[in-house]
Amino acid sequence: MCACSEKPRGSNPPGAGRVIGTGGPGPGSGSGGRLALARLQAAQAPLLWAAALSLALAGREPFASWLYHFAWWPLLICLDGLLTLKGEPSLIWDRPREGLRLLGWSVTVWLVFEAFNLYLLNWRYADLEPRLTVRWCGYLLAFATVLPGIVLTARLLLARGWWSGAKGSPRRLRAWQPLSLMLGAACVVLPLLSPTYAFPLLWLGFIFLLDPLVDLLTGDSLLGRWLAGERREVYALLTAGLLLGFWWEFWNYPSLSRWIYTLPVLNFGKIFEMPVLGYLGFAPFALECAVMYSFLTALDRQVLDTPGRRTLAWMVQVLFWAVMFAAIDRVTVASFR
Repeated sequence: MCACSEKPRGSNPPGAGRVIGTGGPGPGSGSGGRLALARLQAAQAPLLWAAALSLALAGREPFASWLYHFAWWPLLICLDGLLTLKGEPSLIWDRPREGLRLLGWSVTVWLVFEAFNLYLLNWRYADLEPRLTVRWCGYLLAFATVLPGIVLTARLLLARGWWSGAKGSPRRLRAWQPLSLMLGAACVVLPLLSPTYAFPLLWLGFIFLLDPLVDLLTGDSLLGRWLAGERREVYALLTAGLLLGFWWEFWNYPSLSRWIYTLPVLNFGKIFEMPVLGYLGFAPFALECAVMYSFLTALDRQVLDTPGRRTLAWMVQVLFWAVMFAAIDRVTVASFR
């Protein structure tokens, strides 16, 4: 029997649809040794960034070609340490299973957008590693950073008190879920029907398409909380998206292996490789990623509630990864070194 039928909405814990809410202190997070380790996690990042950027600009490998990885993995370790110092649980030390799951789901989520880009071709990859095995490992490690970067940044903003006073007036909107589903479906389909002008809608579509399903599975959702007057989570995610958008583009620009944009319109006023108006898309993209993560989390708890189902789900995802990696090589990659 499907887990959905066994677990009514009221049986979910409070905040079941949240992915960036505070989770309370992790085991041992207040100990001297753990705090020292967290400080080390936070301190390593600036040193590694300075060294990697200097060596990349000097043309030294692997830094010149793999600069993205030297920017993002130290960032994730740093964010995890800073959260520990704020009394939050660590995804590395306290909740490693959740951390690994987040990395894997990040690959899946980003590859959904890569699948759309096979048709839209809004971005291409240039001067990539020619060896297939090494290149595919690079895809895996790069795409695994997307969700953790957004989730951890938003959690840190909340832990540091950002938007602490943000509230709105509750609004009663009955049956918002069908309206949201229809809007989400339109945002996902229209870019395929009119790719020249409707392509930006893709960066909104999954918010409206999946959030009603999260609400159905958990009784708690991002849009539902917004209608209830809660604002902090949305604002934290929007801020995280803008900050990380700049971070993505800053480190992409000097890298030998990089992405380039091939938008049909609005391709002007570039800051690094990104056209200036494109930066506006990073904010809703963070919301979209949070909703997709909430959906996968709810699906894991409510439907994939046995080891066999979870194993099958991961096997399907890994197969999807392989198919998409091959498709990216064939369609999205503009050149190899």
